[in-house]
Amino acid sequence: MKKIISLESLAKDPGCLSEYDPNAMTIDKARKYIRQFLKVSLKTEYVKTEDALDRILAETLISKINVPNYNNSAMDGFAFNLSSLKKDHNLKIASTILAGNLSKQKIKPGFAAQVMTGSKIPEGTDTVLPFELVKQENNTIFVNEIPKKGANIRKLGEDIKKNGEVLKKGSFLRPAEVGLIASIGISKVKVFKKLRVAFFSTGDEVVKAGSSIKIGQVYDSNHFTIQSMLKRINVQYIDLGIIPDEKKIIEKTLKAAEKLSDAIITTGGVSVGKADYMKDILKKIGKVLFWKLSIKPGRPMAYGAFKNTPYFGLPGNPVAAMITFYQLVQPALKYLMGQDNYKLPILLKAKCISPITKRAGRMEFQRGFYTSKNGELSVKPTPYQGSAILSSMSKANCLIVLDINQKSIKVDDFVNIQLMEGLV
Repeated sequence: MKKIISLESLAKDPGCLSEYDPNAMTIDKARKYIRQFLKVSLKTEYVKTEDALDRILAETLISKINVPNYNNSAMDGFAFNLSSLKKDHNLKIASTILAGNLSKQKIKPGFAAQVMTGSKIPEGTDTVLPFELVKQENNTIFVNEIPKKGANIRKLGEDIKKNGEVLKKGSFLRPAEVGLIASIGISKVKVFKKLRVAFFSTGDEVVKAGSSIKIGQVYDSNHFTIQSMLKRINVQYIDLGIIPDEKKIIEKTLKAAEKLSDAIITTGGVSVGKADYMKDILKKIGKVLFWKLSIKPGRPMAYGAFKNTPYFGLPGNPVAAMITFYQLVQPALKYLMGQDNYKLPILLKAKCISPITKRAGRMEFQRGFYTSKNGELSVKPTPYQGSAILSSMSKANCLIVLDINQKSIKVDDFVNIQLMEGLV
């Protein structure tokens, strides 16, 4: 019988799993443990279809109609019965049918109906030829090219069958999905309510943008990057500001965050400095599953829970905070939002045109800039790869993903890259 491990038991007794190491978690195991201990508990609501963009579908949709619900022309041209085509390949024009014309006329053998894109295919016809492939003289057309039977006709139910499944529960609604919902006549759709995520920064040295700054202080860029990344995935974010390095205030803020939100994110305070209190506070009032990752940048990251609310403690360095958010927090939040089909973007192979220095022992996410020529991708790391150099993220259009056991990369070696467009 498989042993069931809870987050609480694992946090209290790290030895209960042989591969579990909270001091140096691999990213794959971290993803596995995060997912294992997340509990989705979302309420639902109905929104207008036009307001459903970037929401998560809370029910499986079944179509009550065929789409299209009639045979219609895919081209501007002439509809006729192919078997009635005369030896001299000419047909008389019987009528013109515009899109939206619902008349039930029947076309006799030897005749054709002029149809427009979207026009209903009249009874007695089975094929459409575009205007470009016929020659018209007065009320007669001459067919220059014999088509296949059924050419250029969009069949009844070709897109969606009546009583067929349109979208699964948990689908992320992009523009195409919103249009698809509208195409089956639904004006209101059931979605999950937006996830509530509370976040705050910690540190006596951290100053809010717009304030004056002194030597030894830094502006809080993390606040804006975290907020922006949360906006991108359409959650309801709760900004709790910048919290000083005081245990009582941090503890009070965490308790407030738990009452307000479905997930908590902090930046800073999870390293090993004298003022890095977050891990100790979480151990006191919550549960900590891990606090170090074998990745670069992003080693000092904590994951745990306060009561039943998941907690993600991101590093204070801005690049490390962004990398850990994209690789670990965003997939977790997508799961909590009810999105079943979210996956990290696939890894692509690219030829490295600059050397990269690396030691085995940690997975690295280097910022890179890729180009494409003749179907082949090339990539080079951006200058200055330090975890505090936020400009390296701005100048990059991909991440160069180097495995834990990978060593230095030579020019013309192939590496894995992850496109930034897929992450945001």
